[in-house]
Amino acid sequence: MRGSRRLAAIFAVMLCSGFSPAAQARMLGCVANQADEAAVVDTVRSMYAAAAANDMTRLHAVFAPGAYLFDGGTRYASIDALMQVILGYRTKGVKFVWNVTQPDVHVHCHEAWIAYVNAGAITLPGATAATPAKWLESADLEKQDGVWKIVFFQSTRVPPPEQAK
Repeated sequence: MRGSRRLAAIFAVMLCSGFSPAAQARMLGCVANQADEAAVVDTVRSMYAAAAANDMTRLHAVFAPGAYLFDGGTRYASIDALMQVILGYRTKGVKFVWNVTQPDVHVHCHEAWIAYVNAGAITLPGATAATPAKWLESADLEKQDGVWKIVFFQSTRVPPPEQAK
């Protein structure tokens, strides 16, 4: 019994002396702040701006090499592969609008994750107006050389109201 009390005392001293996760983060110099949270949201918005402009250089700057991408239940080997699908739709006259709304960002040291509603629209060829569309999306990011990079991205389309029944 005496040994277990001693172990408990040692553990209590360790916790009080800076071995808590928050203290470890401070020791590593990686306390999360609002600037990081805003930068994570800006990184995701930059992804959509680059995709809308077909700017592959900018997209490559936003994604880390080897990033995992899932869209509509399909895994894409790279942002290039996903953009080929998007460009195929555009070639047929389909237009997309993407907007990051309701971002929920969590930052810990040099890692972050974001979940959000992509509230946008799709315009089909010959349509007179865009159809509102929503996707539930999330991404994991790493801070690499001071810049947030997407290492994992997933997107799931919310069924249109008539299909959601």
